[in-house]
Amino acid sequence: MSVVQRLAAGWLVDHLSFINQCGYEICDSFACPGSVTLKTSTEGCHATSAFAATSSGDGPISGPGDAIETECKPTKSRYVFHEEFFDVSKPHIAAAPEEQLCQECPGMNLTEVKKRKRKCVLNQGERDALEYHSKIRKLIWEGTSQLVQEGLKSGFLHCGTAELSCQKNVLPGHIGCGLAELCEMAKQFPDVSESCQQAVHVLHDKTSIAEQDLLSRVTENSSNCAKIVVLMGQKYLVPPKSSFLLSDISCLQPLLNYKKKYDAIVIDPPWENKSVKRSNRYSYLSSWQIKQIPVPALAAPNCLVVTWVTNRQKHLRFVKDELYPHWSVKMLAEWHWVKITRTGEFVFPLDSLHKKPYEVLVLGRVKGGQKEALRQSEDVLPIPEHKLIVSIPCSLHSHKPPLTAVLAEFIKPDVECLELFARNLQPGWTSWGNEVLKFQHIDYFTLLQNE
Repeated sequence: MSVVQRLAAGWLVDHLSFINQCGYEICDSFACPGSVTLKTSTEGCHATSAFAATSSGDGPISGPGDAIETECKPTKSRYVFHEEFFDVSKPHIAAAPEEQLCQECPGMNLTEVKKRKRKCVLNQGERDALEYHSKIRKLIWEGTSQLVQEGLKSGFLHCGTAELSCQKNVLPGHIGCGLAELCEMAKQFPDVSESCQQAVHVLHDKTSIAEQDLLSRVTENSSNCAKIVVLMGQKYLVPPKSSFLLSDISCLQPLLNYKKKYDAIVIDPPWENKSVKRSNRYSYLSSWQIKQIPVPALAAPNCLVVTWVTNRQKHLRFVKDELYPHWSVKMLAEWHWVKITRTGEFVFPLDSLHKKPYEVLVLGRVKGGQKEALRQSEDVLPIPEHKLIVSIPCSLHSHKPPLTAVLAEFIKPDVECLELFARNLQPGWTSWGNEVLKFQHIDYFTLLQNE
């Protein structure tokens, strides 16, 4: 399970464990006892051939054309995510001793904070952020402290650096073939009539997919094993029981053609901010563009909607006051994702005036009929007003922690779930985005063993 500890305050989550429990096992070939298996594979591919040869003493050696009765069993290759991506052993910015989690929660001294900033006047956004932080700070501190203490007791977290591994492997650098750019290029592809093409492409043993097929319809792995897809010469792992659409916001029709209604929709919009503009890491969307996402057409009655929001109060107000009403979603709660190190410290000082060690999730439900709402309330627990999701963050930008386990008690079992603006895949979920395969690239994984 990805949930290490569950308390009234929230959950301590093991993100790495969740990824590795997704079932990244590839069925390679059929190996026979006493046989020799010849692998004719290129890097990352698993095309294999095999022949059996007996070598018992003076007996004749059977040729490849001879029939041999022997039991053959499939072999599997298991992939695991590079654990070094979660090796956050020290805070990105060290906190003062009185701000460490091992101390009792000190009251926030706003006067002292303002003194530190006195030489330059706070703008309205900074004042709004400071006011919001003062309201939630105690909840963040106390809840995180409780979950960290339980994590230390269980051994998931380690107090001090003595027990941490010193082994460092060289991690892959730039990975992938430019998925967002490929989605932009796809707009130049000739239109394919809906009557000439199916809405779903089901993955079989063949791993290569034409770019036009991948970008124009939902791709589905309905099997119990992972699959490898090859796109523009790059290899990506697709977990079992998952589906995805690789496209940008202008090409959402294939997702609507999939004709599924979702009981949970998680959204991680590319919010506009100064850092994104400076770094040019990814394109961002305006508030108007985000409102055009057809959430009402994708949502089942009483669908749970969860939106990731940056710490800019402008974006938080937009979600609560404009976006959710536009989608007919009733806002129910604000949760927080708190990022800690392997020793249980905040990755940034809690009272930092710049970066905070937490992000916001806004939860709501699509407004449905009164009967439907009553039936829904009988099956699931009500959404708590505030919860914490505490985890060691991935060092890869925007690799959010999994919400599958923490949302399980608030949605009915075995329902359809959707993630919008996803950068990775999950079993049991449909994922959409112009970088939806980004963190599925095979170079982010290690081939652990052959079984």
